[in-house]
Amino acid sequence: MRKLPFVALALTVAVVFSAAQNQTSKSTINASNKNASVKKNRGPIFRASSDQIKQAQSILKQRTFYAGEQTGKLDTDTRAALKKYQQSEGLKVTGTLNKLTLEKMGIELSEKQKAM
Repeated sequence: MRKLPFVALALTVAVVFSAAQNQTSKSTINASNKNASVKKNRGPIFRASSDQIKQAQSILKQRTFYAGEQTGKLDTDTRAALKKYQQSEGLKVTGTLNKLTLEKMGIELSEKQKAM
């Protein structure tokens, strides 16, 4: 008779622990599925070419937003200058050379970029 409360307590703990494990597994699976669906719905990534970046750096330098060299790389200074340019032109401030920013700067887009 003394073992009965102990056995009941042990069974209760086992059931609670099992339920918690099951819930954690479901949460992990749901999070994985959610991330997978986000990646599937994403379209192609817009990338500026090295030549386009050099042209943008030249324009940013003329507008005194950028003081560095024309490297063709989106480094920290170029991104900071792009943010200033985008803000001054009323564009969404991203610090990236997106389609809208390139068009506003008058930099020609590739056929692939035009299709995006």
